[in-house]
Amino acid sequence: MISMDIPGWGNLEVENVVIDLNGTLATDGKVPSEVKKKISSLAGHAKIYVLTADTQGTATEEIQGMKVELIKIEGKESKEGKFNFLKTLNLDKTVAIGNGSNDQLILREAGLGIAVLGDEGISVTALRQADVMVKDISDALDLLLKPNRLTATLRE
Repeated sequence: MISMDIPGWGNLEVENVVIDLNGTLATDGKVPSEVKKKISSLAGHAKIYVLTADTQGTATEEIQGMKVELIKIEGKESKEGKFNFLKTLNLDKTVAIGNGSNDQLILREAGLGIAVLGDEGISVTALRQADVMVKDISDALDLLLKPNRLTATLRE
């Protein structure tokens, strides 16, 4: 578990990290090797779930060897599907990371929502629901691996 006390925000205990795959963790369906290493480090502190509708069809191959659980969201209603999965976890102890319009509910309802700009851009609806925005997935993971960064951003 990752635990941090953020002035004005409160105590944040992270047991779960829910990450959107395409556009967030992966660009054009590929997860960079540097990101895989950070995921491996983070997996020692929290359970990591990768959510995807598998738009690129590469999800199973791309997460091979990563210490994550792949959750495939079926059907046209991926926003609700992602949110329904999130509700199976302890929301207050879960961080959601995403970039798409279909990530807006998980970004809003998780204990902490991190919006990722990335190479594929970010939906304004997702951005409005997040607590923090970063330029890429590497920075998002670093907020959890180096908690003082998150404290500096969120403190009041």
